[in-house]
Amino acid sequence: MILVEGFRKAKPLLTREIPFGFSLTSPESKDKTRKEELSPEQTVRHIIAEVYDKGDKALFSYTKKLDGVELSSLEITQDEISAAYKKVDKKLVSALKLAADRIDKFHSTCKQKLELSFLSHGLGRQVNPLDKVGIYVPGGTAAYPSTVLMTAIPARVAGVKEIIVATPPQEDGAVSAPTLVAADIARVNRLFKIGGAQAIAALAFGTESVPRVDKICGPGNIFVVLAKKIVYGVVDIESLPGPSEVVIVADDTANASFCAADLLAQAEHDPAASAILITTSSKLAGDVDSEIKLQLAKLERQAIAAKSINSKGMIVLVDNMDEAVELVNIYAPEHVSLMVRNASTYAQRIHNAGCIFIGNGSPVVLGDYIAGPSHVLPTGGSARFSSPLGIEDFFKVTNIIALDETQGKELGPSAIAIAEAEGLKGHAQAIKLRLQATEERLR
Repeated sequence: MILVEGFRKAKPLLTREIPFGFSLTSPESKDKTRKEELSPEQTVRHIIAEVYDKGDKALFSYTKKLDGVELSSLEITQDEISAAYKKVDKKLVSALKLAADRIDKFHSTCKQKLELSFLSHGLGRQVNPLDKVGIYVPGGTAAYPSTVLMTAIPARVAGVKEIIVATPPQEDGAVSAPTLVAADIARVNRLFKIGGAQAIAALAFGTESVPRVDKICGPGNIFVVLAKKIVYGVVDIESLPGPSEVVIVADDTANASFCAADLLAQAEHDPAASAILITTSSKLAGDVDSEIKLQLAKLERQAIAAKSINSKGMIVLVDNMDEAVELVNIYAPEHVSLMVRNASTYAQRIHNAGCIFIGNGSPVVLGDYIAGPSHVLPTGGSARFSSPLGIEDFFKVTNIIALDETQGKELGPSAIAIAEAEGLKGHAQAIKLRLQATEERLR
């Protein structure tokens, strides 16, 4: 990890540039320079167009081409789900059920505290859950049952009528057993063996087998993220998730071993993950650096974590906590861990973060799996303007205007004045006719 000494040196390094999945160059302009190679975005657009045009046929074709699996059916059966329980250790099933219960309780509490539908003085809003939501769960070489729970359960608590999961098949054509068990625990309605950009296209447009949804949630690789970006507008999306991030803010009371372990836990996600320590203690900075080297040597995903630590890892030494807090707000990370004295007081000053973890007893890993709030969090600096996945993501609001004749008479002249100023005589006429009709009736 590189050591950065001082706020002034750290500030430009922690100021975001172009976020994950965003390009200032159009696919067309790229194509003019190197027509023989397709950019990732061009590839994704081609896949989406194929799925839109050919439906299931394209899905079978891409599953064979990209996943190396020839399927006879896209949808996962109840028999496959039942069989998955026999392949999963009972301890894992219990752990998933505990996580599901905590996630359910957290989001149920959030729902109780929401201001929902109302109608007052002729104005109000009507709040309804979405009808159908698609959830993308990464898979193939790894299993992510936690992602199923963290996305499907908030949707179900919100009242979504149909939850559909798409996840890529393994080499044998099956979906990982833990993912299927988690989907059953979360009461997902339907599951499909589809991965990548083709899965996003299928959920956005629908095919003979896959229903069209209203919103797509869930993380994925660059092709999945680009596909979500492209279909936005046809459907809603919750975010464009990028590589995992953690910023640990620590003082001389922090445990160096804990800090190192938490940094490595995020680093092992992805070579592009960011693991950053901001500290007021030069001794802790040195101790954490040493601990990372010791723990990294024993890590199973050592190669991945090492790439992350070497390319994105950073230890920042600042003079005081005010500087540390300011750097956090500039960077706007996915996860912030506060291992400092009076941590709760500093949490109130952090307004750009996906989730704040307070004290040694709240490691980020508990948030990843079992604490309760969703682990689908804003990344790439988007915590400046966006929020974690929650039940709010699965509601839509319809405004209601139910004004009576008296209110129309009171408000009409002002509406006419604004309409005429904008040159929209038809708008003004729609009000004038009503005012005239009211006047005639009252004569």
